[in-house]
Parts: sequence; structure tokens; C-alpha cells
Amino acid sequence: MFIQTESTPNPATLKFLPGQTVLEMGTADFPSAETADKSPLASRVFAVEGVTGVFFGTDFVTVTKAEAVEWDHVKPAILGAIMEHFQSGAPVMDGEGGGTGGHAEHDGEDAEIVGQIKELLDTRVRPAVAQDGGDITFHGFDRGVVYLHMQGACAGCPSSTLTLKMGIENLLRHYIPEVLEVRPVAV
Repeated sequence: MFIQTESTPNPATLKFLPGQTVLEMGTADFPSAETADKSPLASRVFAVEGVTGVFFGTDFVTVTKAEAVEWDHVKPAILGAIMEHFQSGAPVMDGEGGGTGGHAEHDGEDAEIVGQIKELLDTRVRPAVAQDGGDITFHGFDRGVVYLHMQGACAGCPSSTLTLKMGIENLLRHYIPEVLEVRPVAV
């Protein structure tokens, strides 16, 4: 098994490509070791000292490290953990645990606008962000403000605010006049 790695815009995050499917659909975010109990793979990666976050896409695993830790010191152990997991035949997620679509539910008077927002996120934003090892999902819409949740490499990325304001906000405002602003939300 050969696992490729790619850098991301976030220097604390590296994208690992195992060359096979990680999740059949959706994404899974593990912002701490305590949240990884549903995933044998995430638990194994968190066992590497210095790992502070794990995120799964359909064909990649994004790992975030502590600031004081150098990639040269943890990358071989992370590669080993991912390789051991896939060679073991254990599931990536326990039980029915596939990934989630990610978007929060929203109904009411703004349901049509929210549908348009989610459609633009799914077709224009999320594929590009997945290239960088992360995901951005809809969290809410209130009085012209769109709230988005940033995961994986996007969470804590130095360029994420610029991406949010200059890229996503401009895109949504262009296609949906009701959108006035985009803000990140921590979940």
C-alpha cells in the first residue's frame, strides 16, 4: 500500500491519500481524541502523539498536529497508523457510521433561499475545499447572514477567513441577493 501526502493551505494540517475509499459518502470530523470513539481509524491516528484533529473525506484523511510538533517527527507514525488500519480490514467507522452530509436542517420562511445556498455550497464550494483537505457546511441563515461550519484543514487555517469573505461570501451574494454576509461558526 502506498499513501500519498499533500500539503494544505493550513500549515498544521496534512492530507493523506491512501489510494482507496475512506468514506462511501459525506465527511466525518473528529476535532479531538474524545470524539473518535466511533472510528477505529481516527482512534488509531489519535494514538500518535501530537495529533490534535482528524477529518475524513471520501478518499482522504486530513490530520492536524499540535503547533509544537514538527511534521518530520509525526508523519511516519501517522502513515504507519493509516497503513496498519487499512491492512487490518477493520471498518473506518463502527456500526452504521458512514459520513454525514454535513448541512444543518433549515425550514421555515427562508427554506427556498437556504436550498439555493446549500446547492451552491455542494456544487461550487465543497469540491474545491475538499481538494485542500477540508469541508465547509451550512449551519444556519438568519436575517441575511449565512453561518458556515469549517472542518478539517479549513478549521483554524490562516487563509480561511479570506476564503470565507472574498470567495464564498462573494459567490453567494452574486447568486442570491438575500445573502448579505457569511460568518464562520464553531460547533
